[in-house]
Amino acid sequence: MSVTTFTSREINQDLARAKRATLQGPVFITDRGKPAHVLLSIDTYQRLTGERRSLVEALAMPGLSNIPLATPKADIRVHAADFS
Repeated sequence: MSVTTFTSREINQDLARAKRATLQGPVFITDRGKPAHVLLSIDTYQRLTGERRSLVEALAMPGLSNIPLATPKADIRVHAADFS
């Protein structure tokens, strides 16, 4: 992960380049030479905040169908309840 730094003026002049830079890591935005803001991709933000995705979203991830998944059969047996 690389950290990129942009001045406020550079952000105003080339936001598209800053957005592309977020794919490599956080983008620090400086104001008068001091870090003032951080620009992140949505994936990085969700990972950092612990935002959970739904099961449907997780199963719809690209490339998931290429992962072999061997699940053992469940051994479910019915037992009489012991109420003593």
